[in-house]
Amino acid sequence: MVTLYGIKNCDSVKKAVKFLKANNISYEFIDFKATPVDCQTVTPWSQQIEMKTLFNTRGTTYRTLQLKELDLDDTQKLEWLCRENLLIKRPVLDIDGKITVAYDEATYQALFS
Repeated sequence: MVTLYGIKNCDSVKKAVKFLKANNISYEFIDFKATPVDCQTVTPWSQQIEMKTLFNTRGTTYRTLQLKELDLDDTQKLEWLCRENLLIKRPVLDIDGKITVAYDEATYQALFS
């Protein structure tokens, strides 16, 4: 089962969707805005992916919430990811429980070859 998490208007998510469609890969899309994910979903991701990769420090949400000033540790970052999904770097690709974060065409090609 392939699940793609993100938001519809994110350029990286659009690239991932385009790749999946072009390669006839069926997937389920979960939009963080329409269907937020909880800690039961995010915590296993944090066990596979380093927090510095999973936690988006370049987005508007991070700046708006002024989280840089808080100097969060990984536990605090996970708490924020659970309650504010837009802090999760996108897209998140879940292939039968194996997680990949961010879009990279070479990585996607390797995953589906």
